[in-house]
Order: sequence, then C-alpha cells, then structure tokens
Amino acid sequence: MEAAMMGKQLEFDQRVNRLTKKHQKMDRGYRATMRKDGLVIMKPQRVRSAVPAKVLLLSLIGFFAFKAFLLSSLGPTGYQYRIDSLNEGTSVEQAGAWVMQIDPLSQLLSAQLNKVLY
Repeated sequence: MEAAMMGKQLEFDQRVNRLTKKHQKMDRGYRATMRKDGLVIMKPQRVRSAVPAKVLLLSLIGFFAFKAFLLSSLGPTGYQYRIDSLNEGTSVEQAGAWVMQIDPLSQLLSAQLNKVLY
C-alpha cells in the first residue's frame, strides 16, 4: 500500500515539476496553437538571441579579412613591428596585440590576397 502511494507521489511530483518548468518558459512569451481536435494549447515561445548568428559570423569573417589585408599590405615584418609596439603599451593595447597577432588563417588569407593583388 505504501509503495503504491510512494509511486503516485513521485509521479505527481514529476508532473508538477514539468508544469513548473513549462510555466517558467511561458514567462518569456507564449503562443496559442490549436490541435486537430480543436483544443487550444499554449506553447512557450523560443527565446531568440539579441545578435543573430549570421551577424556574428559575418563580423568574424570581416575581422579576419581585415587582418589579412593589413598583413598583406604591411608585410610580415612591418605587421609584427606594429604588434610588438602594441605589446609595450597599456593593458588595452596589449589585449589588442594579442587579438591582432599573426595566426595561420590570416597568413593563408594574406598569401591568397598577395597572389591576387601583386
């Protein structure tokens, strides 16, 4: 008898937890949909990112293209000279030097750019 009551209590707790999670999701927005049998049910709306992934990807591509263009136009020694001078500056400049350091992708893009431009 007690095992059956314990099982029913566990099932009830699981249902309550599931409903609580659904209501928390619905706090962020919901939409009404009608099932085939005519019953209207509320479904949580998906939360979308403030910045779309496409924008992030295009920004990243633009950043590497910018680095490749600089590397191509200044040459490896001139580019590295500027990076070294940034490394001697403030912490913000040092962070910029770390971000702008020569990486394999920028080298590859720069080599391809040199073939096209020169």
